[in-house]
Amino acid sequence: MPNELASTLRAQWLGQQLREMREAARLTLRDVGECLNRNASTVSRIESGMLPARVPEVLAYLDVCGIDDPKRRDDLKTMAQDVWQKGWWDGLTANVAASLIDWIWLESRATAIDSFQDSVIPGLLQTREYAEAVIRAADQHLPDDQLQRFVELRMSRQQRLSHPEPIRLSVIIDEGALRRTVGGSEVMRAQLAHLRSLAGWPNIEIMILSLAAGAHASPNGAFDVFRMRRPYPPAGCISTVVGTVVVEGEKADSLYQRYDRLRRAALRNGAVQRILFDLEARLE
Repeated sequence: MPNELASTLRAQWLGQQLREMREAARLTLRDVGECLNRNASTVSRIESGMLPARVPEVLAYLDVCGIDDPKRRDDLKTMAQDVWQKGWWDGLTANVAASLIDWIWLESRATAIDSFQDSVIPGLLQTREYAEAVIRAADQHLPDDQLQRFVELRMSRQQRLSHPEPIRLSVIIDEGALRRTVGGSEVMRAQLAHLRSLAGWPNIEIMILSLAAGAHASPNGAFDVFRMRRPYPPAGCISTVVGTVVVEGEKADSLYQRYDRLRRAALRNGAVQRILFDLEARLE
């Protein structure tokens, strides 16, 4: 295992907790550094997430800051273990943006995801052929081997849906995304049939924001919100043209509220099945 890892969302979250704990104890970077046998600049890098903290360093932080609460100690120890733990995706993420790795990690730790998509079918619900067409359209110069690696990564992410303890997934898809023929009629028809099948799974809820709904609560585009396992806070991911923005706290709460507003305007259950069936039939 390398001596250092690149900064990740989980390293940044851990570093934030360590900094807040040190400041609450009114200790300086040098104070903590003396306990860790590190200089102040190295401690600063740990707290920024640039140098992921190891479990012994986190335990030393807890001791020097006088934290005796067993729950608090267990939570931070778990976070430190997660920073250095390899995931199933490690062999598939060569040349993948760090923001996508953070997204995949959030999926792996989440108990539930609420997703709004306005231009494509959510990645967790895509067929292999649809995913290939979407990825190819986004980067026409992508080498074939890299394209297949990205497709395989997306297919592997979907295993969370059929896990013995599956994630709960609620999605709202804009009707325009369902009407856009991606990959040709045959690929799109298979994708719509796949959605109809998935809509019957007990852990998956599929809703449609119809064109007739008009203006809606997320005019700026797609987003996902994650309900996380302890010790992590709820988080949200916002898709932009230059990458993914991860938010937490009040900003994540605002995404939950936005999703609830979209949900109230969306079609569900039988209406969803009818729309998917009609769109599928038109492609025959």
